[in-house]
Amino acid sequence: MSIEISKAWNQIQDMINNFIALLPNLLLEFIVFLVFFLIGRVVKRGVKRLTRHRRQARNLALVLGRLAQGIIILVGLFIALSIVIPSFKAGDLVQLLGISGVAIGFAFRDILQNFLAGILILLTEPFQINDQIIFKDFEGTVENIETRATTIRTYDGRRIVIPNSELFTNSVLVNTAFENRRLEYDIGIGYGDDIEGAKQLILEAIRSTEGVLSDPAPDVLVVDLAASTVNIRARWWIQPPRRSDALDLRDKVLTAIKNKLTANGVDLPFPTQQILFHDQTEETDGDRSRQREGWPAGKNQVPMPRYQALLNKQSNSHAVDNNNKRGH
Repeated sequence: MSIEISKAWNQIQDMINNFIALLPNLLLEFIVFLVFFLIGRVVKRGVKRLTRHRRQARNLALVLGRLAQGIIILVGLFIALSIVIPSFKAGDLVQLLGISGVAIGFAFRDILQNFLAGILILLTEPFQINDQIIFKDFEGTVENIETRATTIRTYDGRRIVIPNSELFTNSVLVNTAFENRRLEYDIGIGYGDDIEGAKQLILEAIRSTEGVLSDPAPDVLVVDLAASTVNIRARWWIQPPRRSDALDLRDKVLTAIKNKLTANGVDLPFPTQQILFHDQTEETDGDRSRQREGWPAGKNQVPMPRYQALLNKQSNSHAVDNNNKRGH
């Protein structure tokens, strides 16, 4: 029993001695890895600083900076492992990364998919920071584009985080992709109004509104002959195409159009309906020429309702009975 205890104690002492002997290498490994880690952060910040005032290269610099940081950290890890384990070779690291990469790929498939989609979005730049976009039911201003997700700020002051894989594989409407943007609205006039005159009045109202571009020029065209109105579509261009500007100009243009049309006697009718009531209890039910639908097929006398016919029939029946009784 004492011999076994002695062997165990010797093993513990050997482990402690080996650890103490390894402490300088561990400390050196930590220092080397920390140095490379800091170098990677400095390189990343340096690349971002170089492209701070260049919007077109900002996203590319972000990707390159992160890739450079990852490569520098990987090199530092390899050197640090070589210090602690002198027999460690580059082939061993590649093999280790390959095996672990497959396992990580299966375990974090969604994360890696978002990461790759984020890199592609940053490189292709379908939209940029401060662009106003519409994605499915979400609309707002792009706050930040990261390698995992994109954050947008809605117009009512809320933040939405959207995974990059969703943005990359679905349609995104970018309202601020170009300098100019066209707005439109349908105005309904009465069938008795002059169409060409109304179109000219609408154009005058649009052109007189401050903020509407003269080039491209506004235009109007008839788009529908509706149930109660002739619909004319007014179209005009604004710059810049941000939502606040669009709402402000829309308010001014529609106000000017309404005031212009009403001042010149153009009718702006609302939908109307005519409802005809039909009594299903009439004695003439089934005879379309005599039904009480408002127009009794050219006859001057309106058909009698069924209940009235029944009362008259009963009254006539009583009168006949009384006459018969008197005859007896």
